Amino acid sequence: MALEIERKFLVTDDSYKAMAFRCDRIAQGYLCREGGNSTRVRVRGDKGYLTIKGPSMDGGLSRFEWEKEIPESEAWELLKLCHGGIIDKTRHLVKCGNHTFEVDEFHGDNDGLVVAEVELENADETFERPPFLGKEITGDAKYYNSRLIHFPYKCWQINKYGD
Repeated sequence: MALEIERKFLVTDDSYKAMAFRCDRIAQGYLCREGGNSTRVRVRGDKGYLTIKGPSMDGGLSRFEWEKEIPESEAWELLKLCHGGIIDKTRHLVKCGNHTFEVDEFHGDNDGLVVAEVELENADETFERPPFLGKEITGDAKYYNSRLIHFPYKCWQINKYGD
């Protein structure tokens, strides 16, 4: 099992779209979410994945993650078993300095929410900030995909920048 270390940010404009070198549509759902642990099923492009994550540590900066590629057809079948619905988003990959930012543009009940995350080798690692990065939301549970299923962005009483 690997330790995932990542920081998350709100996105302030759509300049990431022109900067992206790859985009994939993603459908994902959760088979189980309990005690900070989650079991996720995802279809990204033409591939399926099963992911198990442990509870967040270090104020949401890190958590244990195990992921296994599974056949796309099996992932679609497992998505039918997911609780609360499916997250629909487009992931844009943007290279900035030595890092690749994953920018998730949400659709459906979470339309209007755009979040960027960057994976790091260690918690203190520095990185170049792309121009579209806004407020840091690392560890803010309301932005977790597993929470967005049950309390989608369309239900929030905030402006488009999360203030």
